[in-house]
Amino acid sequence: MYKIHNFTDNDDIKVLDQKGAFTVLEFQRDLSVTSETAITAYYSAQMNVKKRQLLCDLSKSSVTTQAGAMQWMVGNANATTGVKSVGDFFTKTIRGSVTGESAIKPEYKGTGELVLEPTYKYLVLLDAEEWEGNVVLEDGLFLACESTLKHKAVMRSNVSSAMLGGEGLFNLSLQGKGVFCIESYCPQEELIIVELEDDVLKIDGNMAIAWSGSLNFTVERSGKSLIGSAASGEGLVNVYRGTGKVLMCPVIK
Repeated sequence: MYKIHNFTDNDDIKVLDQKGAFTVLEFQRDLSVTSETAITAYYSAQMNVKKRQLLCDLSKSSVTTQAGAMQWMVGNANATTGVKSVGDFFTKTIRGSVTGESAIKPEYKGTGELVLEPTYKYLVLLDAEEWEGNVVLEDGLFLACESTLKHKAVMRSNVSSAMLGGEGLFNLSLQGKGVFCIESYCPQEELIIVELEDDVLKIDGNMAIAWSGSLNFTVERSGKSLIGSAASGEGLVNVYRGTGKVLMCPVIK
């Protein structure tokens, strides 16, 4: 039996969102300051530069996280590698090497609570069912998910264009039912959702942070010809074609 005091009930901590096993917490002010850092801390709070943490309730679901994300856990909470066999280990190692994610993602089980490391990035909770049970993530944005979701590496349709565009050839795909959390450089209030129905979205840069697995993702010239692309000044663009939706940031940082 355990009780946690002065955490979620602290008046300096605000609950931003809650889905499934996850709760996003935000520290409204940085109180651990000195006279030298007080001014920076004050203006950071005014401009929404705040620390955020992900709280995971393991009694609602087992949770898989990015390696090294755990800060502390309490109660009946146990970590495993999530590796089921030698073959599974090699599969996860290969997937991690091509997606840029950690090869082995720890899985936490039990009935206790898990708290991840604080971050200044924005934490966005999404439900895979709202993405038809198949969502693809931009490299390096995955933080945690309910362990009911399966992890797969998906390859782009045109390998040569992806290499020329400086993008990776593979992305992490989450498939099944469950809630997941990604890190974003923009708050959820600013994220743009584009729904496509047998249509095309072209983006100059890696502004898309998640998209439906049903979409055909390629890297193509912005114009129909090399001369046209050179004249437009855009060069290569990321293209999402088909039926599904794309979640994108308004700016790239």
